[in-house]
Amino acid sequence: MQRALSVSRMTGNKSTFPDWYQAIVREADMAEVSPVRGSMIIKPWGYGVWERIQQTMDRRIKEMGVENCYFPLFIPLGFFAKEAEHVDGFAKEMAVVTHHRLKSIDGKLQPDPDAKLEEPLIVRPTSETIIGDAFSRWIKSYRDLPLKINQWANVVRWEMRTRLFLRTSEFLWQEGHTAHSTREDALASTLQALEMYREFSENVLAMPVIAGEKPENERFPGADNTFSIEAMMQDGKALQAGTSHYLGVSFARAQNIRFQSDSGEMEFCHTSSWGTSTRMIGGVIMTHGDDDGLRLPPAIAPRQIVVVPMLRGKEEDAQVLAYAQALVKDLHGQVALGEPIRALLDSRDQKSADKRWNWVRRGAPIIIELGPRDAGNGQVSFMRRDQLRDGDKVRSQALGRDEFVAHAPALLAEIQQALYDEAKARLVANIRTDLTSFDQVAEYFGAVSDDEEETAAFKGWVRAPWSRPTGAALDEIEQKLKAYKLTLRNAPADQPSSFGACIFSGAPGVEEILIGRAY
Repeated sequence: MQRALSVSRMTGNKSTFPDWYQAIVREADMAEVSPVRGSMIIKPWGYGVWERIQQTMDRRIKEMGVENCYFPLFIPLGFFAKEAEHVDGFAKEMAVVTHHRLKSIDGKLQPDPDAKLEEPLIVRPTSETIIGDAFSRWIKSYRDLPLKINQWANVVRWEMRTRLFLRTSEFLWQEGHTAHSTREDALASTLQALEMYREFSENVLAMPVIAGEKPENERFPGADNTFSIEAMMQDGKALQAGTSHYLGVSFARAQNIRFQSDSGEMEFCHTSSWGTSTRMIGGVIMTHGDDDGLRLPPAIAPRQIVVVPMLRGKEEDAQVLAYAQALVKDLHGQVALGEPIRALLDSRDQKSADKRWNWVRRGAPIIIELGPRDAGNGQVSFMRRDQLRDGDKVRSQALGRDEFVAHAPALLAEIQQALYDEAKARLVANIRTDLTSFDQVAEYFGAVSDDEEETAAFKGWVRAPWSRPTGAALDEIEQKLKAYKLTLRNAPADQPSSFGACIFSGAPGVEEILIGRAY
């Protein structure tokens, strides 16, 4: 299922993939553009998805021995100045607070010249520097290590080109930060977070990913190593859905994070950081959506089963409503995917057909419509959102009431697995491994202009050997790729035992790298 160009049932017009994406966000009532440039208002259904992501991931984070905390939104500019490479990486995206008060000047509210801050404050783009400052006070001895914390927060990165959930000036995320006595321990923690992201993405979001290490030019500013999970969207582009960084001792040196070892020596800590964000919601939309709207994996659906009673203003309405209420109550007593089923009775005063399509567009995994015949016969008529259509016809199924209630947990698990299997098949089928030179890669993808990039034909990714160049040689490769709107994604963790020649230079390959267009 490739959506570079499709006929959208939501708009009735031929649309590009970006048009399709924006239509799903709008019609599923997920979010809207805010009055603040580049920012978004996350609406209840969209935020409900984020709450499910947050709650299920938070359990995994705590199972890693990590504790939650919170740090200030404002960070003194001087904290960033201590880490030159880090500040250079974020300088263009930083929002800066310079005054603490407004004043009416010539009838207009303006920053009060007498209220200028002694030191400008950066609105949090990431928290390594301010957390490092705290670590320098909290850590004294090897007995204080490892120290592992996480915060759920908002961050601000002043993006020029924004898109709801995928790239906004303000977004929600979690960021984990750890400090260790040795490189080995810190690197193990970094990879543990990466594996947590991979497992979460595949088992909760039903979004298959490839985990691996980023090349030098794609590292987090100031990090020794950066690792990522990369997901393939339905237009063939890669989405970096989560990252984990081994920071070495550079941040510890800048922030003076030291500990007394068991031999009495003062040593710098090895640190790591890792994060993911509301961008994951954009990934879910672009992985699972179809021409009828959103399709949510049951694990993150705020409502897994929605019951729509077909009320017509007649006497039998009372029987139908009572039947629907009893069904929802019984469903709440069932456990699916490790939690009580989240069922909803939609008894709003609207046409049942309108309510049905509202839930179709929102991606509720199972939508039940109950009429007098269902209530009289003790049956349940339902639609699976992952298998909504048989050709152009909507597919409806019916089971006896008790059978449906008993089968509901297995049905939700089947939908979760089916969405994953569909996306996994698309990922595997669209990674080419037969290209042996950059000329072949360039011919395969073709050159596109800035205006054509978003509507370029579906191409998937290329996986090929390379020699892991650094410095000027890597810069030259980056420029070659940029001409085709391509980037190096990561070197997958699962590597073969031997390699062909480097696709860029012909030198002996040392690992395989993923190449593709990306968000």
